Amino acid sequence: MTRILLYSDEPILAKGLESVLRQVEGFDLLPTCATVGCLMEQLTTGAPDLVLMDLTPEITFAVLSDMKHLMTNSRIVLWVNSISTELAFQAMGLGVRGILRKTLPTELQVKCLLKVQGGELWFEKALTDSFLCARRVALTQREGQLVSLLSQGLKNKEIATTLMISEGTVKVYLSRLFQKVGVKDRFELALFGLKNLTTGQLPVGEKGQRASMPGLRSLVLERPAERADAPVRFPIPLRPVASRHY
Repeated sequence: MTRILLYSDEPILAKGLESVLRQVEGFDLLPTCATVGCLMEQLTTGAPDLVLMDLTPEITFAVLSDMKHLMTNSRIVLWVNSISTELAFQAMGLGVRGILRKTLPTELQVKCLLKVQGGELWFEKALTDSFLCARRVALTQREGQLVSLLSQGLKNKEIATTLMISEGTVKVYLSRLFQKVGVKDRFELALFGLKNLTTGQLPVGEKGQRASMPGLRSLVLERPAERADAPVRFPIPLRPVASRHY
């Protein structure tokens, strides 16, 4: 029996999917979660095999990273209308096994979950093709922490206090990052960081406190010649990428 945990903050949408999944032989649905707190609790107590997560603004890089540490055998599938190339790439790096469109026919939604539970991956061709139009900038641990904090709106002095380094050191890191990433200023770097971290606005922590958000390991940037501000939107007909065993 496959234990499935559904997370969504849209109750009507969640009820519709629940009714579909309950009809699938071998699926056992755990109580649906509408908050990240409930999601984390169910990961600990419910021991789901599959986690189907609505990509709400609360699902950030930090949340996905925390989930990875809580889970042992669970597999994550993101349930989306659209997703940026950057976040999709980071999600894959954190072990997300599939990105599933909400607009797919119900039989394909079920097929995706069965494939992922069987050890395969589910990423549509339109999404994987977008990775080919992107470049990856590897970050050191300190650089990743700095970009994460910058994306939260922290100033140099606040970043220095949080990372327990001098304000001058923060300025040196920022100057190097501008050249490394190819951006003009801190605002542009923060935008890139934000797109890699989350689909929504990051909450700003208490000033002077050590941030709980882990640093990014890399920035995924669309190449300038082909860059688009809009997130990846999947075309029709559907063409899931050839699945492979993880």
